[in-house]
Amino acid sequence: MTQLKIFLFTGMILVSCTGFHESKKNNLKQITMITDSTKQYGFNKDFLRSYTKIIELKTAASAIVIAPFWQARVMTSTAEGDHGYSFGWVNTALIKSGKVLPHINAYGGEERLWLGPEGGQFSIFFSKGKSFIYDNWQTPAFLDTTPFQLITSTDTSAMFGIDLATQNYSGTTFKLRIEREITLLSDKEIKKQTTIDAEGLKCVAYRSVNKIINRGDQGWKKESGLLSVWMLGMFNPSPSIIITIPVKPGDDNLIGPKVNDTYFGKISGDRLKVSGNHIFFKADGKSRGKIGIPPLRATGVMGSYDSENKILTLLICRLPEGTKDYVNSAWQIQENPYSGDALNSYNDGPLEDGSQMGPFYELETSSPAADLKPGESLSHIQFTLHLTGDTNKLDKVSRKILGVSLDEISNAF
Repeated sequence: MTQLKIFLFTGMILVSCTGFHESKKNNLKQITMITDSTKQYGFNKDFLRSYTKIIELKTAASAIVIAPFWQARVMTSTAEGDHGYSFGWVNTALIKSGKVLPHINAYGGEERLWLGPEGGQFSIFFSKGKSFIYDNWQTPAFLDTTPFQLITSTDTSAMFGIDLATQNYSGTTFKLRIEREITLLSDKEIKKQTTIDAEGLKCVAYRSVNKIINRGDQGWKKESGLLSVWMLGMFNPSPSIIITIPVKPGDDNLIGPKVNDTYFGKISGDRLKVSGNHIFFKADGKSRGKIGIPPLRATGVMGSYDSENKILTLLICRLPEGTKDYVNSAWQIQENPYSGDALNSYNDGPLEDGSQMGPFYELETSSPAADLKPGESLSHIQFTLHLTGDTNKLDKVSRKILGVSLDEISNAF
């Protein structure tokens, strides 16, 4: 009997110790989550609010933060409320500094509007006669430091606009208006507009309609330069994130290569892979490189999967079928200034001097070149979605939209 009591007492101590250590381990996990506050949506929302005016669109646990002073860019988003993961990359160091930098102020943001082309004889980032080097490269103020005006807003939608004039490298002046409407989508609207069934998953999704209007008295012509809508999204990198882009099959000589990786030099095979009609690209923020998809190859769909955090990010845009004229942003006088790519992706990394803007990675889409008559407009529409939760359900979405399984993405390299 005495032995039994000792045994039971010893067992109670063991259970108690195990429970103590398990509780301690859980508490450590909780502390780690709280300490890593920069990845939480609520932290980033409050941080941004302390430095600039923000507008939050919200429905249930899904929300996005828009910064009107920074060209109405979507800074970040969440699918799980304030304590949920913050999907957009925010350049806290630059914002904290309060500095206005030369060339560009990269505040971050998971969806911002730019106009192309960046380089070439029709560039709006280089002044006439200047050589195409970094010291001469300048982001136009209306894409960098000039606020957009709020026109209308509701709990789930906001519209912004700006009137401006700009001149390209060849001396052509453009008078135009930019309008940008951002709408947070319900599950029903997500399914209707993207065919994605988000039931059973945590999801945040929004649509942006980005319009440019020719407000001048002259038509925009190819021979003097055209503009395009250029959308860029900056996201948080991770060693477990792989970008996936489906491309259309066909002859390279007729519709172009499946992928263009010559922007900043060829990308090694351990970072960029072509498998059938899919492009896989590492998004770890550790090696600078950019890829592009020619317009006749582009499906209008691209995405990334973070296998560690089980986050599937999708970008869907409406590209006109068969249109080939996209502005070329290469930093040189171009033989064909309308041979640009329709989709792009960028992985940030250290420069030669060891400095780095990020780290982050980008998903980018562009409209065709806009040959607009006075009063005419061009609209570029895209959808950004972040989904997380049950991997089987995420896998179904990935197969349907990207055409590959999550395992194929995760094991691409």
